[in-house]
Amino acid sequence: MENLVARAATGSSATSLPPPSQSKMQRTLSEQQNHDLLSNPFELRHGRRYLRDVPYPLPCDLAETQRQNLRTLLMISVFGGAVCSPKWDNEPPKRVLEVGCGSGYWSAMCHDHFAAKGFHDIEFVGMDIAPLAPNLNKQGVKWKFVQHDVRKTPWPFDDGEFDMVMMKDLSLLLTIGQTSEKILLDSIRLVREGVWDSDSALRSLMPDTPPPPSKNLKVQEIAEETATFAVGPGHPFVPAQNKFIHKASQWITEALDRRKLHSIPCVRIAQVMLQETDLIEHGQRRVAIPLGELRWERKASQQKRPLSNGHDSPMSTGSRDQGLKNGDYALTPEQAALRQTALMTFLQMIESMEPILKEASGKNAEEWSHWWANMMSSLLDPTKGGLTGECLELGAWWGTKIAVEE
Repeated sequence: MENLVARAATGSSATSLPPPSQSKMQRTLSEQQNHDLLSNPFELRHGRRYLRDVPYPLPCDLAETQRQNLRTLLMISVFGGAVCSPKWDNEPPKRVLEVGCGSGYWSAMCHDHFAAKGFHDIEFVGMDIAPLAPNLNKQGVKWKFVQHDVRKTPWPFDDGEFDMVMMKDLSLLLTIGQTSEKILLDSIRLVREGVWDSDSALRSLMPDTPPPPSKNLKVQEIAEETATFAVGPGHPFVPAQNKFIHKASQWITEALDRRKLHSIPCVRIAQVMLQETDLIEHGQRRVAIPLGELRWERKASQQKRPLSNGHDSPMSTGSRDQGLKNGDYALTPEQAALRQTALMTFLQMIESMEPILKEASGKNAEEWSHWWANMMSSLLDPTKGGLTGECLELGAWWGTKIAVEE
């Protein structure tokens, strides 16, 4: 009443309503923008489909989806399965949330992982800003998709609703700072178990010295089988030796820095998880996949010695007995294919990032095409020996939430 009298005294209309507060207007505008984004998340740029109004540098089309699926297969191969945490070796989770699920490929592979052990009743929920995932129920997966912007917290789930929360390849979506911290806290609220990611920029293994073998026999056995390397904390890397990969990695880092995104998340994630006091039983796996033949492998081949991943352990020599009988001292076809796949996923990522890499490099279209052709010739022609130690690093981390006493 006093406000109405005051407005009347100043000539204001007694029947007019007070203007909405600025915060309310901003909230309404934000809600409308979020609704518009979810209802129409895509736009065409540079001849490919991208997410609108999201600092995600990669396209969201079939070619990129296939590349990411290949990267998932690489991870499953070098980690020895779709799940790394030993917690689930004998007792599977009942409900699993895949954050930023994309095509839902990891959920399908995780379902197969547990189904092979006789567990068929696990429920999978995929959450993403864009509805890219097919209906996995048709493939026998208990599946539900929830469309939601991962950056908007809290997520639309109840506390403790899931036994496992998988956040896979989110480093190119979550900017460094408070957004990432809020998402981490919300995943812990739901109960967090796994994170998988891979570096965008490449580095090289030390040129002449193989990394030491893992003290975990199971991990080392997988490394020997796949001709990869288990990377321990603080392992020394050197910059990429190939001039094209070195430049590409430099441009990737510059382009992502401008967008406050991290190009080498495998170095950073463990530090972030260890800072969370609500998580216990931390674990991690980091694996380096060489993109080509390594110097010490080449020497072993020339000296007619069995090729391992740098160590003549019983596992490495025993796994190549058949090759020795045939006089074959090269990588097995499966190992060579795994390395070739790692290289191809990196080249395809450069192709997907072409617009922002051209900007970072300062090259015009003609200059970029010339550089690209020279790079492909250097990396894909084995006679040129363009790869000496460059590797793709993949990482997996997990932690168990501290139980809250009732």
